[in-house]
Amino acid sequence: MTDSQVESVLKAVRDAVPTLRKNGEEAERQRWIPQENIDLLEQAGVFRIATPARFGGLDLSLADQAKVLREVGRGCGSTGWLAMVWVSSAGLAALYPDEAQKEIFADPSVRISGGFTPTGTLTPTEGGYLLNGSWKFNSGCRGASWNITAAMVDKADGTQDEAVAIVPMSELTIADDWHTSAASGTGSSTSTAKDVFVPEHRVVSYEDAILNTTPGRTAEVTPGRAYGLFTYIMAECAAAYLGIARGAYELFLERIPGRGITYTSWDDQRQHPLTQIQTATAANKISAAEALLGEVIRMLQERADAGEQPTFEEKADVRGQTAYAVQLAKEAVEILYTASGATAIQRSVPIQRFFRDAEGFALHAILLPSTNLEVQGRVLLGLDPDTPFL
Repeated sequence: MTDSQVESVLKAVRDAVPTLRKNGEEAERQRWIPQENIDLLEQAGVFRIATPARFGGLDLSLADQAKVLREVGRGCGSTGWLAMVWVSSAGLAALYPDEAQKEIFADPSVRISGGFTPTGTLTPTEGGYLLNGSWKFNSGCRGASWNITAAMVDKADGTQDEAVAIVPMSELTIADDWHTSAASGTGSSTSTAKDVFVPEHRVVSYEDAILNTTPGRTAEVTPGRAYGLFTYIMAECAAAYLGIARGAYELFLERIPGRGITYTSWDDQRQHPLTQIQTATAANKISAAEALLGEVIRMLQERADAGEQPTFEEKADVRGQTAYAVQLAKEAVEILYTASGATAIQRSVPIQRFFRDAEGFALHAILLPSTNLEVQGRVLLGLDPDTPFL
């Protein structure tokens, strides 16, 4: 992938940002992003950025993927989150055996949804498994061709192991149950499988996925692209979130000129010292969050280039540092929204949607500072992390 190709994707996404912002109200009304948003990202090449080059993908580095996802998030929080889900899931699909990858990447711009909460079961049967279960908060399922489903595998001795199956989205049903105050456009409905047959080559154990040791692959993940399962996901989540914060900051700056402060003698809010302090504080929090994420990505790339997985301690640091970056960005958006005045509550004013999306996405279990800082803190103190999600 050349620098010019990366810039081509970035330019196309930047050009699409005004349209993504304009479509925000419609995305909320229909509880799913407009098709125009998907088409613009498709044309820009966004859905190919994590697809392996051997299947016609762009195979971007994590740093370049993060740049693209931040740009999408600048335009629309829901669209940015969906792009992150589809892109990161495509990256994870490269962990499956060759036979599955050929099926999945028959379309280099494949969109894959899914999650890692094992709320389903895989029962062994001839040639594979029967999948049953339901998965809530399945972001992107309405626009995906494939879906990653975490489940417990029932073993003959009565015990269970965790595994991740990938199935055509057409074989699952989608409930109309997404009615939310934030992330409304993600259409993150509940998906359900009932006795869906999954061939053996489309099921990977949690351990193999985490350690990048899946059997049945003659072509390993592209050199320099094996970032580790959860560290990769968390970096991509943080990138999309920081894009939302940057978008809120831009909207705030656009909104301020010419605004006075009601019931005061101030006819230009920019002249008020409090507004100046709020603006600088928010800008610095976002920049600090971006710098922290940049360090995370730099470390992950160093490990990937060396053909190594991040160390145990580094994985714990990634969890804590990405969550802390999100916390800083969330605080920045809160400052900007508070400084925006009462008229900002109107649905026609985009910053209120960026604020609600930032609040909502920050509640996602994978981004919660309390959970992630606990894991990092335990490891820093020489304790067991008390979680397999590293």
